[in-house]
Amino acid sequence: MPKLEDTGKRLLAINNYFYRRGGAEAVFFDHMSMFGEIGWDVVPFAMQHDSNEHTPWSDYFVSEIEYGRQTGLLRKVAQAASVIYSVEAQRKVGKLIERVRPSVAHAHNVYHHLSPAIFSTLKSAGIPVVMTVHDLKLACPSYKMLRDGKVCEDCRGGKIHNVLRHRCIKDSVPLSAVVLAETMLHRLLGLYRDKLERLVVPSRFYLEKLAEWGWPREKMIHIPNFVDVSAYRTDWKEGDYFVFAGRLAPEKGLATLIRAVALSGQRLIVAGTGPEEASLRELAGEVRADVTFAGYLSGEKLHRLIGEARALVLPSEWYENAPISILECYALQRPVIGAAIGGIPEMVREGETGLLAASGQVEDLARALREMAAFSPTARARMGAAGRSWIASEFSAAAYRTRTLDLYSALGAA
Repeated sequence: MPKLEDTGKRLLAINNYFYRRGGAEAVFFDHMSMFGEIGWDVVPFAMQHDSNEHTPWSDYFVSEIEYGRQTGLLRKVAQAASVIYSVEAQRKVGKLIERVRPSVAHAHNVYHHLSPAIFSTLKSAGIPVVMTVHDLKLACPSYKMLRDGKVCEDCRGGKIHNVLRHRCIKDSVPLSAVVLAETMLHRLLGLYRDKLERLVVPSRFYLEKLAEWGWPREKMIHIPNFVDVSAYRTDWKEGDYFVFAGRLAPEKGLATLIRAVALSGQRLIVAGTGPEEASLRELAGEVRADVTFAGYLSGEKLHRLIGEARALVLPSEWYENAPISILECYALQRPVIGAAIGGIPEMVREGETGLLAASGQVEDLARALREMAAFSPTARARMGAAGRSWIASEFSAAAYRTRTLDLYSALGAA
């Protein structure tokens, strides 16, 4: 059994996955590391998975659910029930509470795996619970407000039946029905609205969008994501290309980017993998775009690719929240070209740290690529330096820590 120091402050950190899988997991792990460094006992709660990092607390983790794997009918029924309301997660988090008695619980992504059923258990135990909003699940049952490649807000005003009517979950009636049932039950029981003390929202755009959909402003607090700029090199020699880094999925706007690259006569390197890779390769050939697909990269290789690029391009076509990739690009002292959608515009200072282009518009993105390419290397370096300076203050680890401690203190936990 793991031993705990009597530090007086104990954080229960909650997330579906216990390995660095995406932006939410990056925030989750960095948050845990930060609070461990300032003397808090940090205890994780997550799902069992082969890729998980080691932790002495894994015996308390819930059974794995992975939807892409072939399973029998009974297993599928059991998984559907756990998606809607996980009794196992409630039982295990209850045992963990008895063992560690946290000062505060901070959740990240819990739906479909841990389920918000755990919030009832924490609330009953008198543990203040906050959750960082990484996507739009609290408003949109399918979490992206995206349908057929276009922004969709049909479920606004409680019209959540649209998730089934439009078959929003993988174009599947059964899966969409499960998510509809999940949403109906969670709302009926108030598992998010009544059991959470506060929502931590990384972008002002998401805060305003949730408020539009009926979430009380007093329950939400804007705390931007962060990076530690001191961990990133800046001594790069600029190359002759732009870069995209991320999952190759339809909402990322890569088809628009490839067409814009062809129209503007620029060179692009794509770092990442995903379901759209084959069709994007085919498209690049059709429009004769100068695109190199570099596959999945991480760590030093990814930093070098971005650090030597003219700029990072985020051509998103859905309501992005507050992309960590923008902060990492600035930390590497490079400018950003971002789509003017979601939370991206509040992270790009037009003409100072980068450029904005209309989302989904090939011609305007081509214009931004040409404009960025026309700047001198010195001007682009100046933009990157301005971005690094900006996030070193407003998006720093110190700023995040202070804002989060102030929140915990307001809840009586710090």
